[in-house]
Amino acid sequence: MNTQIFPLSEGHFTVGRDKSFIPFDLVKDELNDRSTGSLLVEVQPFLIVNETDVILLDTGLGFSNPDGVTQLTANLRKHNIEPEDVTKILMSHLHKDHSGGIPNILADTAYDNAKIYVYAPELEFAYEKGAPSYITEELDEIRYHPNVIFLEGENGTIDDYISYEHTNGHCPQHLVYWIESNEGKIFFGGDEAPQMKQMRMKYIAKYDADGRKAMELREAWSIKGAEEKWKFLFYHDVQTPMATL
Repeated sequence: MNTQIFPLSEGHFTVGRDKSFIPFDLVKDELNDRSTGSLLVEVQPFLIVNETDVILLDTGLGFSNPDGVTQLTANLRKHNIEPEDVTKILMSHLHKDHSGGIPNILADTAYDNAKIYVYAPELEFAYEKGAPSYITEELDEIRYHPNVIFLEGENGTIDDYISYEHTNGHCPQHLVYWIESNEGKIFFGGDEAPQMKQMRMKYIAKYDADGRKAMELREAWSIKGAEEKWKFLFYHDVQTPMATL
């Protein structure tokens, strides 16, 4: 079975200094009408289906559609995947636009087959840092939930074909993942590599905790990923969710 990858777009948003995600209509809205310094981003978890697992990469904002069904669940069903089919959820970090879906997942028994992988130091940092980037009251249940598996150390592996690494660029306890497939490595960088243009251009982003470190990581991944033909997944790219450099 070839590995299938699906972006699960939750829409376009602008995000400013207050870290609020405001929906943005590409046809009707103007970026200049938003607060100074606002960034235009996509929010899109990813679904990976292979021979052994149905994997979610991050969980989106946690918003629901008018019918009461969460966007995440509705997006899964567009690809004929039900919540009970999901076996792994890999979290890059716990900023609210990446972890907002976790409370819904933990409250919905349909997701009980899914193991949620969280970097233990990131949960502790979330409580230290708090708002506006982290909504700690939505993270409380993670600490004790039986479906949560805490990852430790600077790097490691999951089931012999998924590897992770602590990066400390965008935020101090961020993880990135490589997933082996018959078609080559799939790389998910979360907010360390959120958009295609950042892999092409060398610059320090003000929204990264250690901008220079994040820039250097992206440069190194771009070179190695091009050599090894990684499939890059971009969580915040408005135009290019997936690419091989």
